[in-house]
Amino acid sequence: MVSLREGSRQRRIERWEQVSAAPLTLLSVVFLAAYAWPILVPDLARRWVVACEASGVAIWLLFWVDLLVRLALAGDRWRFLRSHLFDLTVLVLPFLRPLRALRLVTVVLNLTRRTTVWARGRLALYVSATTVLLIVVAALAVLDAERGAPDASITSYDDALWWAAVTITTVGYGDLFPVTPAGRLVALGLMIGGIGLIGFVTGSLATWIVERVADRDRPQPATAADVAALRSEITALRLMIESQPAVGQSGSVHSHPIGRDG
Repeated sequence: MVSLREGSRQRRIERWEQVSAAPLTLLSVVFLAAYAWPILVPDLARRWVVACEASGVAIWLLFWVDLLVRLALAGDRWRFLRSHLFDLTVLVLPFLRPLRALRLVTVVLNLTRRTTVWARGRLALYVSATTVLLIVVAALAVLDAERGAPDASITSYDDALWWAAVTITTVGYGDLFPVTPAGRLVALGLMIGGIGLIGFVTGSLATWIVERVADRDRPQPATAADVAALRSEITALRLMIESQPAVGQSGSVHSHPIGRDG
C-alpha cells in the first residue's frame, strides 16, 4: 500500500515536471535576457532597468513556486529537501543584495535540468552547450560586480568573456581578475564548474573506451535468423526421436540388480 502511494506521488511529480518544463525553460531565457540587458547597455533608460529588475524578481519567485510544488507533491519531504539542498541554497541566498547574481545559478540549473536525459552520442553537444552557458552567465555576473569597482580590470563584456573562458579552462593567465567579493565568488563558482566539466568529460570518455574494449571481446547477441535456425534443428531432432521404434514393447523395463547371481 505504501509503495503504491509513493508510486502515485512520483507520477504526480513527473507529470508536474513535464508540464512545467517548457514554461520554466522559457522563463529562464527571459530571466537571462532581463539580467543581461542593463549590464550590456549601461546607459539604458531607468524605466527599462526597473522593468528588467522587476521581471527578474517575478521569475525568480516563480522558481520558488516550482520548488514548493515539487516539495508538496513529494512523499518524504525531508528526503526531498536533503536531495535538493543546492537548489534551495541558490534560491535563498539571492535575498542578500550582494549575492543576487546567484539567481543566474538557478537559471543554469533549470536550463541544464531539461537536457539531463541525453544519449551517449549527444555528449559533445550537452557539454558544449553547458560550457557556453556557464561562460556567458559568468561573464555577465562578473561584469555586473566589477564594472563600478575602483582598480577593476574587467570593465567590458569582451574582457569578461575572455576572463570567463580562461578561468573555466583553468588556464588562468592573470591578465584579468576580479577585485570585488562578488566577482571573486563568481570566479570560485566558475573554477569549480570548470573542474567539474573536465572531470565529467574525462570520466565519460574513459567509460566509453572501457565499454568499447569490453564489447570487442563480448559474443554477439543472437539474431532472429539464429533463433529460427535453432528452432528448426530442435524440431528436426524431435521428429527423429519420435520416429525411432519404442524400446521394450511390453512396457516393462528389465533390470539386473547389482550383486545378485543369475
